[in-house]
Amino acid sequence: MEALPFSVGLTGGIGCGKTTVADLFAERGATIVDTDAIAHSMTAPYGPAMPAIVAAFGPEFADASGAMDRARMRALVFSDAAAKARLEAILHPRIRDAALAAGAAATGCYVIYAVPLLIESGTWRARVTRLLAVDCPEEVQIARVMARNNLPEAQVRAIMATQVSRAQRLAAADDVIINNAGIADLTPQIDRLHNLYLAFSQRTAIMPSQRL
Repeated sequence: MEALPFSVGLTGGIGCGKTTVADLFAERGATIVDTDAIAHSMTAPYGPAMPAIVAAFGPEFADASGAMDRARMRALVFSDAAAKARLEAILHPRIRDAALAAGAAATGCYVIYAVPLLIESGTWRARVTRLLAVDCPEEVQIARVMARNNLPEAQVRAIMATQVSRAQRLAAADDVIINNAGIADLTPQIDRLHNLYLAFSQRTAIMPSQRL
Protein backbone atom coordinates (compact mmCIF):
# COMPACT_ATOMS: atom_id res chain seq x y z
CA MET A 1 0.00 0.00 0.00
CA GLU A 2 1.32 3.45 -0.91
CA ALA A 3 2.31 5.48 2.13
CA LEU A 4 0.28 8.56 2.94
CA PRO A 5 2.28 11.81 3.16
CA PHE A 6 2.63 13.65 6.45
CA SER A 7 -0.48 15.64 7.28
CA VAL A 8 -1.97 17.59 10.15
CA GLY A 9 -5.61 17.75 11.23
CA LEU A 10 -6.44 21.26 12.46
CA THR A 11 -9.46 21.63 14.71
CA GLY A 12 -10.88 23.81 17.46
CA GLY A 13 -14.16 25.00 18.87
CA ILE A 14 -16.17 27.75 17.23
CA GLY A 15 -14.49 31.12 17.75
CA CYS A 16 -11.07 29.69 18.60
CA GLY A 17 -9.43 31.20 15.52
CA LYS A 18 -8.81 28.19 13.26
CA THR A 19 -8.91 30.31 10.10
CA THR A 20 -6.29 32.74 11.41
CA VAL A 21 -4.02 29.87 12.38
CA ALA A 22 -4.52 28.13 9.02
CA ASP A 23 -3.67 31.36 7.17
CA LEU A 24 -0.41 31.70 9.12
CA PHE A 25 0.60 28.14 8.24
CA ALA A 26 -0.28 28.82 4.59
CA GLU A 27 2.05 31.85 4.62
CA ARG A 28 4.83 29.42 5.59
CA GLY A 29 4.18 27.09 2.67
CA ALA A 30 1.67 24.54 3.97
CA THR A 31 -1.26 23.51 1.81
CA ILE A 32 -4.55 24.14 3.62
CA VAL A 33 -7.54 21.97 2.77
CA ASP A 34 -10.56 23.69 4.33
CA THR A 35 -13.50 21.32 4.77
CA ASP A 36 -15.84 24.22 5.61
CA ALA A 37 -15.06 25.79 2.22
CA ILE A 38 -15.65 22.43 0.54
CA ALA A 39 -18.98 22.05 2.37
CA HIS A 40 -20.06 25.49 1.17
CA SER A 41 -19.16 24.60 -2.41
CA MET A 42 -21.19 21.41 -2.11
CA THR A 43 -24.29 23.37 -1.10
CA ALA A 44 -23.72 26.43 -3.31
CA PRO A 45 -26.15 27.14 -6.18
CA TYR A 46 -26.59 23.80 -7.96
CA GLY A 47 -23.66 22.34 -6.02
CA PRO A 48 -22.96 18.61 -6.24
CA ALA A 49 -24.80 17.81 -3.00
CA MET A 50 -27.93 19.81 -3.81
CA PRO A 51 -29.86 17.12 -5.75
CA ALA A 52 -29.50 14.70 -2.83
CA ILE A 53 -30.45 17.42 -0.30
CA VAL A 54 -33.57 18.37 -2.25
CA ALA A 55 -34.52 14.71 -2.65
CA ALA A 56 -34.09 14.08 1.10
CA PHE A 57 -35.56 17.29 2.52
CA GLY A 58 -37.77 18.78 -0.19
CA PRO A 59 -37.45 21.71 -2.62
CA GLU A 60 -38.16 24.24 0.15
CA PHE A 61 -34.63 23.62 1.44
CA ALA A 62 -33.17 25.18 -1.73
CA ASP A 63 -33.37 28.95 -2.14
CA ALA A 64 -34.15 30.85 -5.33
CA SER A 65 -30.51 30.64 -6.47
CA GLY A 66 -30.41 26.84 -6.16
CA ALA A 67 -28.25 26.89 -3.01
CA MET A 68 -29.18 25.26 0.27
CA ASP A 69 -31.34 27.49 2.45
CA ARG A 70 -28.89 27.57 5.33
CA ALA A 71 -31.15 29.30 7.84
CA ARG A 72 -33.98 26.82 7.26
CA MET A 73 -31.63 23.84 7.39
CA ARG A 74 -29.88 25.13 10.51
CA ALA A 75 -33.20 25.50 12.30
CA LEU A 76 -34.19 21.96 11.33
CA VAL A 77 -31.01 20.14 12.27
CA PHE A 78 -30.70 21.90 15.61
CA SER A 79 -34.15 20.66 16.57
CA ASP A 80 -34.18 17.24 14.88
CA ALA A 81 -31.34 14.77 15.45
CA ALA A 82 -32.58 12.45 12.70
CA ALA A 83 -32.54 15.30 10.17
CA LYS A 84 -29.03 16.21 11.26
CA ALA A 85 -27.89 12.61 10.72
CA ARG A 86 -29.58 12.56 7.30
CA LEU A 87 -27.80 15.76 6.22
CA GLU A 88 -24.45 14.48 7.50
CA ALA A 89 -24.92 11.21 5.59
CA ILE A 90 -25.24 13.27 2.42
CA LEU A 91 -22.46 15.76 3.05
CA HIS A 92 -19.74 14.00 5.02
CA PRO A 93 -18.70 11.36 2.44
CA ARG A 94 -18.65 13.98 -0.32
CA ILE A 95 -16.62 16.42 1.79
CA ARG A 96 -14.19 13.69 2.86
CA ASP A 97 -13.58 12.49 -0.71
CA ALA A 98 -13.08 16.04 -2.02
CA ALA A 99 -10.74 16.92 0.86
CA LEU A 100 -8.60 13.83 0.40
CA ALA A 101 -8.41 14.45 -3.34
CA ALA A 102 -7.28 18.04 -2.66
CA GLY A 103 -4.68 16.76 -0.19
CA ALA A 104 -3.37 14.22 -2.68
CA ALA A 105 -2.92 17.00 -5.27
CA ALA A 106 -1.26 19.39 -2.81
CA THR A 107 2.11 20.94 -3.65
CA GLY A 108 2.88 22.55 -0.27
CA CYS A 109 5.57 21.38 2.13
CA TYR A 110 2.88 19.45 4.06
CA VAL A 111 -0.91 19.34 4.20
CA ILE A 112 -3.16 20.73 6.90
CA TYR A 113 -6.77 19.55 6.84
CA ALA A 114 -8.87 22.19 8.61
CA VAL A 115 -11.79 20.18 10.03
CA PRO A 116 -13.94 21.93 12.66
CA LEU A 117 -15.57 18.67 13.82
CA LEU A 118 -12.50 16.49 13.35
CA ILE A 119 -12.78 14.75 16.71
CA GLU A 120 -16.56 14.49 16.54
CA SER A 121 -16.42 12.78 13.12
CA GLY A 122 -14.65 9.75 14.52
CA THR A 123 -12.93 8.97 11.21
CA TRP A 124 -10.67 11.91 10.42
CA ARG A 125 -8.24 11.14 13.22
CA ALA A 126 -7.08 8.00 11.41
CA ARG A 127 -6.45 9.99 8.21
CA VAL A 128 -3.97 12.50 9.61
CA THR A 129 -0.54 12.05 11.15
CA ARG A 130 -0.98 14.60 13.93
CA LEU A 131 -3.87 16.49 15.45
CA LEU A 132 -3.46 20.21 16.17
CA ALA A 133 -6.05 21.96 18.35
CA VAL A 134 -6.49 25.72 18.53
CA ASP A 135 -7.55 26.62 22.06
CA CYS A 136 -8.84 29.59 24.00
CA PRO A 137 -11.02 30.06 27.09
CA GLU A 138 -14.73 29.46 26.52
CA GLU A 139 -15.64 33.03 27.48
CA VAL A 140 -13.31 34.26 24.71
CA GLN A 141 -14.98 31.90 22.21
CA ILE A 142 -18.42 33.20 23.15
CA ALA A 143 -17.42 36.86 22.95
CA ARG A 144 -15.77 36.38 19.55
CA VAL A 145 -18.71 34.55 18.00
CA MET A 146 -21.27 36.99 19.41
CA ALA A 147 -19.31 39.89 17.89
CA ARG A 148 -18.51 38.15 14.59
CA ASN A 149 -21.88 36.55 13.84
CA ASN A 150 -24.17 38.88 15.78
CA LEU A 151 -25.62 35.92 17.68
CA PRO A 152 -27.07 35.89 21.19
CA GLU A 153 -25.05 34.15 23.87
CA ALA A 154 -27.61 31.36 24.25
CA GLN A 155 -27.27 30.41 20.57
CA VAL A 156 -23.49 30.42 20.74
CA ARG A 157 -23.61 28.14 23.78
CA ALA A 158 -26.04 25.85 21.92
CA ILE A 159 -23.56 25.55 19.04
CA MET A 160 -20.73 24.85 21.46
CA ALA A 161 -22.82 22.13 23.10
CA THR A 162 -22.88 20.22 19.79
CA GLN A 163 -19.05 20.09 19.79
CA VAL A 164 -16.76 18.05 22.01
CA SER A 165 -15.74 19.79 25.21
CA ARG A 166 -12.58 21.84 25.48
CA ALA A 167 -11.09 19.17 27.78
CA GLN A 168 -11.85 16.38 25.28
CA ARG A 169 -10.29 18.35 22.43
CA LEU A 170 -7.13 19.07 24.40
CA ALA A 171 -6.85 15.44 25.49
CA ALA A 172 -7.06 14.26 21.88
CA ALA A 173 -4.55 16.75 20.48
CA ASP A 174 -0.90 16.03 19.74
CA ASP A 175 -0.19 19.76 19.55
CA VAL A 176 -1.98 22.84 20.92
CA ILE A 177 -1.90 26.50 19.88
CA ILE A 178 -3.16 29.00 22.46
CA ASN A 179 -5.07 31.81 20.75
CA ASN A 180 -6.31 34.18 23.42
CA ALA A 181 -4.18 37.19 22.44
CA GLY A 182 -3.07 38.59 19.06
CA ILE A 183 -0.96 37.66 16.05
CA ALA A 184 2.23 38.55 17.90
CA ASP A 185 1.44 35.82 20.41
CA LEU A 186 0.57 33.31 17.68
CA THR A 187 3.67 33.81 15.53
CA PRO A 188 6.26 32.02 17.72
CA GLN A 189 3.84 29.13 18.27
CA ILE A 190 3.25 28.79 14.52
CA ASP A 191 6.97 29.02 13.75
CA ARG A 192 7.84 26.31 16.27
CA LEU A 193 5.21 23.90 14.95
CA HIS A 194 5.98 24.70 11.31
CA ASN A 195 9.60 23.71 11.86
CA LEU A 196 8.50 20.58 13.70
CA TYR A 197 6.11 19.63 10.90
CA LEU A 198 8.78 20.20 8.26
CA ALA A 199 11.07 17.81 10.14
CA PHE A 200 8.29 15.25 10.55
CA SER A 201 7.40 15.54 6.86
CA GLN A 202 10.99 14.82 5.86
CA ARG A 203 11.18 11.85 8.25
CA THR A 204 7.87 10.47 6.98
CA ALA A 205 9.18 10.60 3.42
CA ILE A 206 12.12 8.41 4.51
CA MET A 207 10.28 6.17 6.99
CA PRO A 208 6.59 6.35 6.04
CA SER A 209 5.40 3.82 8.62
CA GLN A 210 6.86 5.72 11.58
CA ARG A 211 4.32 7.03 14.11
CA LEU A 212 5.13 10.64 14.98
